[in-house]
Amino acid sequence: MTNLSDFKIAIVDDEPSIVTMLQMVLRREGFHQLYAASTCAEALDLAKREAPDILLLDIMLPDGSGLELCSKLRKYGNPHILFLTAKASDLDVLRGFAMGGDDYITKPFNPLEVAARIQARIRRLEPENSTSSPAKRPDPGIYRFGRFTVNEVEGELIVEGQPVPCPAQEFQLLLHFCKFPGIVFSKTQLYDKVWGINGQGDDSTVMVHIRRIRERIEIDPGNPKLLLTVRGLGYKLVKEPQER
Repeated sequence: MTNLSDFKIAIVDDEPSIVTMLQMVLRREGFHQLYAASTCAEALDLAKREAPDILLLDIMLPDGSGLELCSKLRKYGNPHILFLTAKASDLDVLRGFAMGGDDYITKPFNPLEVAARIQARIRRLEPENSTSSPAKRPDPGIYRFGRFTVNEVEGELIVEGQPVPCPAQEFQLLLHFCKFPGIVFSKTQLYDKVWGINGQGDDSTVMVHIRRIRERIEIDPGNPKLLLTVRGLGYKLVKEPQER
């Protein structure tokens, strides 16, 4: 079972009351490696030193934008990045995901919801962190779909023979589709299965991640042949490209 104290969590926010509140709640939930930064510069230095597993990142910081900072932080590992924002317009959400964010929560928020989202993310990681030997598994965790391959064990997406960078949340969503080809999933089901929190997602989160995945695996993302929209029902991944 996952030990929550093993995970490093960094809170990047210039409001001391928010940082203190989150640290208090997270510590009570069992997290002990908690770090804080109040500026972009401090956050970059923290990422270099500690390589946190999870980043709670405010969008508006005194010396810059958390959105711009997000892509820079990716150079020091592949943390799960959850934006803390007072903005929740579709454009802001799109920009956040485009910069490499995995999820967002709007201010004011309940700190227990933040803790729940972090714990849900960690639960999703448990199969990846299994100590069992891959050689003994009947399924090696490799999923081939024509022009792309997903390697669950290595955490890699290969498109036409070339490795393609894929943020953690997008990879988990694509992996879910790979494990259940041909099955239609609604947005609610995808948020529940992949993000791990029942009923606390929204349409924008799933839609943006679907679009980003298509940009990586489809020949023409605007006319997808693999990751399809089933009107009125949701999305499904097919083994063979479908003509339209």
